[in-house]
Amino acid sequence: MNKKQNIYWTCQILGWTLYAAINLFFFKLSYITTVLDILNFLIWVPVGITVTHVFRYVVITFNILKFKLFKQISVIIIASILMAFFYFLLTVGLTKVFGIITYKINLVAAFTTILNCTGVFIFWSLIYFGFHFFDNYKKAEIQNLRLEANTKEAELNKLKSQLNPHFMFNSMNSIRALVDEDPKKAKVAITQLSNILRNTLLMHKNKFNTLEEELALVKDYLELEHIRYEERLHFTFDIEPNTLQKQIPPMMLQTLVENGIKHGISKYPEGGEIKITTMLMDNELKISILNTGQIENKTSETGFGVTNTTHRLELLFGKNATFLLKNNDSKNVLSEIVIKI
Repeated sequence: MNKKQNIYWTCQILGWTLYAAINLFFFKLSYITTVLDILNFLIWVPVGITVTHVFRYVVITFNILKFKLFKQISVIIIASILMAFFYFLLTVGLTKVFGIITYKINLVAAFTTILNCTGVFIFWSLIYFGFHFFDNYKKAEIQNLRLEANTKEAELNKLKSQLNPHFMFNSMNSIRALVDEDPKKAKVAITQLSNILRNTLLMHKNKFNTLEEELALVKDYLELEHIRYEERLHFTFDIEPNTLQKQIPPMMLQTLVENGIKHGISKYPEGGEIKITTMLMDNELKISILNTGQIENKTSETGFGVTNTTHRLELLFGKNATFLLKNNDSKNVLSEIVIKI
């Protein structure tokens, strides 16, 4: 039995025992109490536990805790009336069976009892639903903190990779060589470098960006890298227009593309190619990155990008997103993200 179940059963037993004891106390203040009266109140405990436990089973089975607030309130009110009715029938039935109560119960007394019990079951439901509401809120808060921490980690690692001397040295040298050869192209390259650095610095502010925004950033990055690699780097885009406004985590594509160049294309003297494909099929957004290279040792050759991508997708989408990295054939590596829309 886990911690939550322990809390549940402890509250059930103590709560219904306390309810019966309080009623017995006030009964004793007004009437002479016999052993049969005490037994009558004791029956309230197992009956109350049974009725509410059946309701809990219904709540879990039909996932009522995930209903919208208005529906939850409606369920609580209707269920409380039904529970009060069955609670009344069971308590009266058992006391009659065991001969604890021999007098007749009139319609007015029955209605009053059911009405009072309805209030008790509403109170029980509010405690049960309230506990789970705050528990789920706490879980969501923890998940958001994990996501924020993961995003911060991504930001720091991106800053390390984008601002390290090696990257800056290569980029600035490439741009410097263009200043005399092609000043216009040099200006464009400076703008592209600025876009990459700005997006890196602003990464933590947005949980999602549109695919169109991400592709613009990837294009800037590839254009900048093309200056350095020249004919060793080729890239193509095959983008379905209906995917452009779909939401994805910021800089996720850029991270995977950078991973493909660093661990794939850069290792080949003749260079290679990167192809980015997006499509929407059966309510699923599929993003594929195919790059020249081979995975020989996943631990050492896939790097930070793969780990970060997996964690961020899990935190943001749960089971509604998957990430795949594999050797597509003897020359290419495939990175594939699938997100259910």
